[in-house]
Amino acid sequence: MSRILLADSSPHAQRMGKEILRQEGFQVETAADGVAAAAQLKIFDPLVLVADVQLPLKSGYELANEAKASSNGGLAVLLTVGARAEAPTPAQLAESRCDATIGKPFEATALIETVRRLASAAEASRAARRRPQSAVAGEIDRERVEAAVTLALETALPALIQEITERVLIALKK
Repeated sequence: MSRILLADSSPHAQRMGKEILRQEGFQVETAADGVAAAAQLKIFDPLVLVADVQLPLKSGYELANEAKASSNGGLAVLLTVGARAEAPTPAQLAESRCDATIGKPFEATALIETVRRLASAAEASRAARRRPQSAVAGEIDRERVEAAVTLALETALPALIQEITERVLIALKK
C-alpha cells in the first residue's frame, strides 16, 4: 500500500483528499501546515507528498524543495493550487522541484490518476536505489549467487535425503 502525505490547511480539503485516496487503497496521513508536514515526512516516509502551495508556516513550494532535496529521488511531489491562489510561475515550479500540479477543489479521477502515476515512479526510483551496485554494473553479486544456491539446495534436499536413506538401508541389510 502506497503511503501519501496530504498537506493542506483546509480541513475540508484534507477530508476530501484523504477519502478519495483511501478509497483507492492508499495509506494517507495529513498535516495542516508546512512545518508539521516536514516533520511528518521524516516519520511517515511517503511515496507522494501532496501539498497546497499556500500552506502556512512553510509554503508548499518550500516544503517541496526541501522534501526533494532530502529524498534522494524516492519521493514524488504534487502541488495543489486553489482557485484563489495565483497560478504557479515556471520559475516557482522549477525551484520547488515538484513533479506535477493539480487544481483544487480536487477532481477525484484526476487526483487518483496523478497520484498513482507519481507513486509508481517514486517506487521505481526507490527500487533502483535498493538494487546492489554490482547488479547494476554487471558484476557478480555474491549474495545473489548464495541465495540461488540456497534455493537450489532447499529444492533438492528432500530427494537427496530419500536417496541417502535408501542407500543406508540397503547397506544395513547386507
